[in-house]
This record gives sequence, C-alpha cells and structure tokens, in this order.
Amino acid sequence: MLAPPMAEVRTAMMIQWWRRMTFLHWRYPAEVVGPLLPAGLTPDAEDGLVWVGMLPFLMDEIRPPWLPALPWLSTFPETNLRTYVRGPDGGAGIYFFSLDAARLPAVVTARAGLNLPYRWSRMTLCTDGDVTVYRGSRRYEPRGAGYRLRVRAGEPFPDAELGRTDHFLTTQYRLYTVVAGRLASVDVWHPPWVLHRARVLDLEQDLTTAAGLPMPQGAPLVHSSPGVRTRIGLPRVIR
Repeated sequence: MLAPPMAEVRTAMMIQWWRRMTFLHWRYPAEVVGPLLPAGLTPDAEDGLVWVGMLPFLMDEIRPPWLPALPWLSTFPETNLRTYVRGPDGGAGIYFFSLDAARLPAVVTARAGLNLPYRWSRMTLCTDGDVTVYRGSRRYEPRGAGYRLRVRAGEPFPDAELGRTDHFLTTQYRLYTVVAGRLASVDVWHPPWVLHRARVLDLEQDLTTAAGLPMPQGAPLVHSSPGVRTRIGLPRVIR
C-alpha cells in the first residue's frame, strides 16, 4: 500500500534540504529483518520479502524553522540504512538501522532528541558531471564500517514508467524510533521526488553487516534525484 499524500507539516522541528540523493534498494526475507526491529513494528513485506535501502545524499540548509542555516554546520554528507515497516496502527513508515553523518553536532543532537542511531563518520561527496562518488568510514560503532559508491545519474523517468515500487521506496512520510523506551513516530513532509535513472559504477559497503544483516544478494534497484526540501515534525509517543 502506498503512503497517501500528506499535508505539509505545520509545526516543524527542523527544515532540511536533501540533495544529490541516490537510492539503493535490495530485498531481504522478512524473517531476517523482523528480529532487528523494536517491539510494535513489523516488516512491510510482500511475498515474504521486505526492502532495505541505503541512501547517500548531501544534507543541506538544515535548521530549526526560526533560525537561519549556518554554512558549515548546516551542510554535510549523510547516508541512511533503512527498511520499511508497519506501526501498531498499521500505518506505513520507515525504520533506520543507522544514519551516518559527517558533523558531530548533528549526530549528538539527533541521538539526544530522537534517539536516532546516528554515527559520526568521515565522509565525502564529490560530483563530476553526471557521476557522483560517495565515501564514508565510521569513527566508532564499529570503527571503520563504511562504503564507497560511484554512481552515474541519467535522465528523469517519464511518469508513465514509474510504478508502485518506485513510489513506495521513495515516498514515505513517517519514521519510527524509540524514545525513552517508548515507540514514537515523526511525520516528515516533502514534495514528490523528481526521480532519475541511475547506474552503479562501483560499490563496496559493509553498513548492512554492521547493522546485523547479511550482505545483500544481487544488484540493487537504483534511483537518483536532485533533491527535495523537507519539514520534520515533532515526535509523537505511540505507546
């Protein structure tokens, strides 16, 4: 089931731009992913399989709604490892196994405020024409875990070529986390992605094994996008 269109988050905790996004997705058996989820969440599976995504991008212009963005603090590479879940009410959302970021203040703030599993990492993002190279290496938990990805972005997909799976993997409006031992949700608004074709030229990563998953099998499903502006809402305790 696709997430329904969501009205813009009125009371935002944070405003962000997600730029130069690449989506890599692999399918895993639900019984492999399920034990890694907190109580109250279940894999959003189809035919016994659930998607796991690795998403490197440039976090940009991150700021509370009442403050301006600060150039160094507000712009840095980030890479998320996530899966797709159903909450206790059956609602769709995402759960993060890890979020690697290159700015320690962002890591500390996100871990303290929402208990998101951020990791401080050495990271670079370089674009030359239609090729982008993403690199990351964790400073801890576990030290050295990371990735190197080289990807070539192509033309935008015609709308008629984008199907249910393409929208499902890129259009999610809720994340789940555990705050003070209680399951909570956070609404995330963004306009529709402009999705481009993309091709992986080179990939080495061990973020999946660091999260307790086996290495993915086969080539990933790949999308890229120039980016979207997002509004992050306030957390709501579910139970």
